[in-house]
Amino acid sequence: MTYLTKPKFHHPSLPTNKLGFTRRDYEASTSTLCAGCGHDSISAAIIEACFELAIEPHRVAKISGIGCSSKTPDYFLGQSHGFNSVHGRMPSVLTGANLANRDLIYLGVSGDGDSASIGFGQFGHAMRRGVNMTYIVENNGVYGLTKGQFSATADRGSKSKKGVLNSDSSIDLVAIALQLGATFVARSFSGDKTQLVPLIKAAIQHRGAAFIDVISPCIAFNNHAGSTKSFDYVREHNEAVNALDIMIGRAAITVDYEPGNVVTVQQHDGSSINLRKLNNDYDPTDRLAAQNFLQRHAAKGEVVTGLLYIEPDPDDLHASFGTVETPLNQLNAKELCPGQSALEKLNASLR
Repeated sequence: MTYLTKPKFHHPSLPTNKLGFTRRDYEASTSTLCAGCGHDSISAAIIEACFELAIEPHRVAKISGIGCSSKTPDYFLGQSHGFNSVHGRMPSVLTGANLANRDLIYLGVSGDGDSASIGFGQFGHAMRRGVNMTYIVENNGVYGLTKGQFSATADRGSKSKKGVLNSDSSIDLVAIALQLGATFVARSFSGDKTQLVPLIKAAIQHRGAAFIDVISPCIAFNNHAGSTKSFDYVREHNEAVNALDIMIGRAAITVDYEPGNVVTVQQHDGSSINLRKLNNDYDPTDRLAAQNFLQRHAAKGEVVTGLLYIEPDPDDLHASFGTVETPLNQLNAKELCPGQSALEKLNASLR
C-alpha cells in the first residue's frame, strides 16, 4: 500500500484553536480513496470537530476494522493512537483498550460490511454494554473493496450498478442501537457538513455508547439511479428532525436560532446540546418514540437524520463494572496484584 504524506508547511495565518493548533495539525496521510468518496467528507468532518473542540491529538485512540471505511483513520489525526483490527472485531479491541485506559478519547470507525455483517454481534454488544466511545459507521450499502456486492444495510428493492435488485431485508443499525440501549444515537449524511460536525462534537463529549450512522455514497458502485444510498436519493429523501449546537464549558455563547422549539440537554462534563426542532412533535429523549418515528419514515422511503436519541443521564461500562479511576498502566504491581487473600475473597463471592 502506498502512503502519500501531505507537505508539512502551511500558510502562517491559518486560524488556530485555543491550544494553538491549526486544522492541518489534525490531518494525516493523503487519502487513496476514489475521488469524491463520501468517506473523505467524514474524515474532514472529524478533523473539523476535533479542531473546534481543541482536542490534543495524542488523547485520541482511533480504532477500525477492515474495508474502505476502516482505511480512513490513516487520513485524519496523524498524531493520535491508532489500531487497525481484523474484520468486524473493532468493538472488542476498543472495549479492551477502554477498560485499560479510560483517559483516552475512543473513536471507532467502521463500515456497513464491517459492522452489519461479520461484526454485527460485536456491534450489538458494544452498544448494550455502554462502552464510552464514539462509534461511526460510514454506510454506503456495498462492499466497495470487493467490487460492489450488496451489504447487509442495502435496502430491499434497491438496485445495484449492474441492475440486480436486492431481495433481502436491510439491517438498520440506528434501530438496533436504539433497541440495545445506546445512549446517543444519530444519523447523518456525508454531504451535510453543517449537520455532521456538531453531531461528532456532541458524540465525543457524550459519556457512554455514542453511535452515528453516516450515509456515505460509494461513487464507484452505489451512486446511480435505483440506489437508496446515492447522493441524489439521500438529498431528495432527507427528513432532518433537528439542528444541533453544542456549547462547551460555561462561557456565555449567543446563538441566533431560526424559528422553532429549542431543547437543551445538559451533558456530564458541563457542556450542553441545544437542539432546534425541525419537527415539533419529535422528542429526542424518548427512546420508544424515536424507534416508532424511524420506522414510520423508513416505510415511506425517507432517510431520517439528526440526533435521534440522547439519554440525559447516561452511564458507561466503567460505571457498570465499578472500575478504578486510574488507568491500568499507571498502577503499580501491588495495586494490580492484590494478593492471595483478595483472590480468595473474590472467589468466595462467586460461590
